[in-house]
Amino acid sequence: MKTKFMNGVSTSPSLTLGLLVDTGELQVQPDPQPECKDVIRAEEPDEQTRRKAYLWCKEFLHGAWKKINVDEFHISIIRGGLSNMLFLCSLPDTVDSAGDEPRNVLLRLYGAILQMSCNKGDSRQAEKENDFQGAEAMVLESVMFAILAERALGPKLYGIFPQGRLEQFIPSRKLDTDELSLPDMSAEIAEKMARFHEMRMPFNKEPKWLFGTMEKYLNQAMRLSFTRESHVRKFNRLLNYNLPQELKTLKALLEMTPSPVVFCHNDCQEGNVLLLKGREESEKQKLMLIDFEYSSYNYRGFDIGNHFCEWMYDYTYDKFPFFKASLRSYPTKAQQLHFFTSYLAESDEGFLHLSKDDQIKIKEEMLLEVNRFALASHFFWGLWSIIQARISSIEFGYMDYALARFNAYFEQKRRLGV
Repeated sequence: MKTKFMNGVSTSPSLTLGLLVDTGELQVQPDPQPECKDVIRAEEPDEQTRRKAYLWCKEFLHGAWKKINVDEFHISIIRGGLSNMLFLCSLPDTVDSAGDEPRNVLLRLYGAILQMSCNKGDSRQAEKENDFQGAEAMVLESVMFAILAERALGPKLYGIFPQGRLEQFIPSRKLDTDELSLPDMSAEIAEKMARFHEMRMPFNKEPKWLFGTMEKYLNQAMRLSFTRESHVRKFNRLLNYNLPQELKTLKALLEMTPSPVVFCHNDCQEGNVLLLKGREESEKQKLMLIDFEYSSYNYRGFDIGNHFCEWMYDYTYDKFPFFKASLRSYPTKAQQLHFFTSYLAESDEGFLHLSKDDQIKIKEEMLLEVNRFALASHFFWGLWSIIQARISSIEFGYMDYALARFNAYFEQKRRLGV
């Protein structure tokens, strides 16, 4: 699945629920070729990853997992992660279960995480602060994952360690990008999001996450430098947008745009929506939201607007830059109103009893709210992708993706007339 991972950039629990994994020196690789059009992703995990995965499963799981040797251990790559690496770990068919242990688990390994401390003093102090941020974020994310699992709103947690975690593997498939627009799928996603928004979680409820994180990302991005010729050229194009001033303008616009503060998923895209096996033909309850790394108290408009933006991006393309963008796929007004109807029917018991005029008024207000906050989605993931271009070892056109998101940002501004 496409997993956009929170980069552990905040000292405040309200600003991030991400995990800090690596605070070491960043390495920049020069372009091996002038262009990277022929890059193909590896099909199998390397031997070191396989060995570590075997040991984690052996140590954290019970039953037959304790008895198998490394040669019997099955592991395969799950496609789609942009910063997390995802693997399916399995017991061999020749080994019987000893009890109720799972036969398949999902291994999630966190990618390299950027930490640029703003502390200009003792580097040892900066390192201590980074370590604290990482530990704090890990505790918060683990608590959230466990709570959602207990409420049957997410997968079970089997094991957690500094490099990642072991999760329940749910027989299912991810949605395809074009399935987000199917009326029945869109309606159920709206209902699931409404239920998610109604949750009460033991986290800071001030909506600091969105702009706090974007400001951190922007500060980091503005201090980056690149050696690859293709990255330098694209980065300079992004710098020409005057991003600091643009962020100030965006913040001023959204500060005067009313939007309820709720517990948001913040990354509701097709890779984070599962179609459950055996329920494909069901009218309802066939979907499950997963991957809560970015979840926090935030503005409702961002969560829905971000979801609408994801209608435009297909991350299953097998060749560089490993995604396709289609601005025409952004939901129409009719499609947005369809989503709002299902959302409001689930979140507000009295909505369906209102007059048609009152219902239309509420949905028209949501149109303005959500489409303005969609601007923040493009800005957020554009900044995120610039940073990933600097630190990630995963084969993906991060700088191309950053350009695509900022191009969409300015197109959305043109549509809204702001």
